[in-house]
Amino acid sequence: MPAIRQPDLRLLLSHPAHFLSLGFGSGLAPKAPGTFGSLAAMPFYALLSLGLSPTAIALLALPLFGLGIWACGKTGRALGVSDHGAIVWDEIVAMLPLLALAPPTVLGWTAAFALFRLFDIWKPWPISWFDARIKGGVGVMLDDALAAIPAAALLFWLRPYFE
Repeated sequence: MPAIRQPDLRLLLSHPAHFLSLGFGSGLAPKAPGTFGSLAAMPFYALLSLGLSPTAIALLALPLFGLGIWACGKTGRALGVSDHGAIVWDEIVAMLPLLALAPPTVLGWTAAFALFRLFDIWKPWPISWFDARIKGGVGVMLDDALAAIPAAALLFWLRPYFE
């Protein structure tokens, strides 16, 4: 891998893979890019919802996960580090099924966001095990997808309180 490089607007706009993996620019936030990437999922979901049902958006996350393996792997190689903090496509894709599951209210989406960020940052076992062992685009995408599972379970269980 090349020397570690800081992402910038030039990299963001240099290739579609970088534009996606850097979360349409949200990953360029100087602090907490993962949080900004998770927030970027909300307008992306809203845009998708203009033509797709919540179930269709949740299912769309599957091919977007595959696209992310390629895009995040390419950007990781360009930056010289497999899972650079600016790579946030994994947060965006993982949030889509959670937003589809959440009640379409401010409280519902806030709960989806908070639960996802909790598990994405905390990385309890087995998420931490996979995160430490699987690298490249697959590793980048996988730990966030795994973090979305317990977040979804809690969101489903707590859903009546957020409606």
